[in-house]
Amino acid sequence: MRMKFSRSSQLLLVAAASLVAASLITACETLTVDFVFVASTKAAGANSYGEIDVFEINSESGRMRQIPTSPFPSEGRNPVAEAVSADDQNLFVVNHDDNTIVQFIIGNDGKLYPYNTVNTPGIFPLAIAASKSNVFVVDTYQPLPLCSPADPCSGSIAVYQLTAATSSAPIGLGTAVNNPAVNAQFWPLTLTGANASHVVVPTAVNVLASGAYVYVIAYDSSVTPSAGYVFAFSVGSGGALTAVPGSPFAAGVKPSAIASDAKSAYLYVTDSVRGNVLGYSVGSAGALTALSGSPYPAGNDPTGVVVDPSYAYAYVANSTDATVTAYSMSSTGVLTRIKSYATGLQPVAIGIDPSTNHFLFTVNFLDNTVSDFELSTTAGTLLDAQFSPYVTNDQPVAAAAIPHNGTGGGVQSK
Repeated sequence: MRMKFSRSSQLLLVAAASLVAASLITACETLTVDFVFVASTKAAGANSYGEIDVFEINSESGRMRQIPTSPFPSEGRNPVAEAVSADDQNLFVVNHDDNTIVQFIIGNDGKLYPYNTVNTPGIFPLAIAASKSNVFVVDTYQPLPLCSPADPCSGSIAVYQLTAATSSAPIGLGTAVNNPAVNAQFWPLTLTGANASHVVVPTAVNVLASGAYVYVIAYDSSVTPSAGYVFAFSVGSGGALTAVPGSPFAAGVKPSAIASDAKSAYLYVTDSVRGNVLGYSVGSAGALTALSGSPYPAGNDPTGVVVDPSYAYAYVANSTDATVTAYSMSSTGVLTRIKSYATGLQPVAIGIDPSTNHFLFTVNFLDNTVSDFELSTTAGTLLDAQFSPYVTNDQPVAAAAIPHNGTGGGVQSK
């Protein structure tokens, strides 16, 4: 028997089907809790742009999958570091070979739209961090004619003040702040006394959640073995930097990564040579004091560190071991090792999802993947997320993340 439907019945069926489809789309959107931006250095052609893979994280399974139209061009050669603005509306990408910072507007669907490009003051930028008011970039060498790859000298840090977003324009990334001490737009990372002429090689930067202090890790390449340091600066209202008394502070042999906690009370630095994590308490004037029991054991060649903003845990990516080590963190900042977990080959960056602080990911350079874990908020242990690891483009090196339709400061991992 064939059933017949009136015109009104047909319209009702179409409307019902549309509602079902809409509810499914809404459910899918709701299940996406974060967008993760993974920068890869290698693309086709020697002078081609790098690329940025954009992944969405599923709130139930933790599964990461690329959004439609991903990857996006990095708008420069050899992207090496990323940071997001505090309002989660902008992604800043450092392109090492072009000496540029590219600002992308982040769409509600995670898509990236290039908006602005600025040159860094020095040569070969390698690290970036963002606060509510400023963007900080670290260059491998100070500007020409002071330094060059053929005649290297110590690195430097520059500050870009962010202008407020308006109804017609996003946050602005303008001219770097001037340092009156050198009458130039950078602060040199130099030692004093007998070591003043030594070459200091920076490796990473971190700004406290408060925005009051910024720290650059580096090592003295003029001595054997090398000597590690943390350069500490207070951040003025106009973005100008002032060295913290006692800076630079000793930091092992070759510091490789740096992170701080959400309360701006503790700072953690990995030493790639000694395979450990140095912990510091941050004083009221920004000075650093070693924590009890520091340094804490990690794996071989640790290259990334992150502190969970909501739960008392820290995690270190160990490059040579292809593992991530989990630590519990006491009320005084002391780290206690929990366990190590396998990742993809050669993890070089690490982050935690900023929406729930419940999923952790590592960027694995050697096998071109991202490993994803579900983080136990009560034990700090890790469990492989669904279908992890996930394939990226060639040679991924850095990642940053924002909550989906959320607010707050995203994750930075390098």
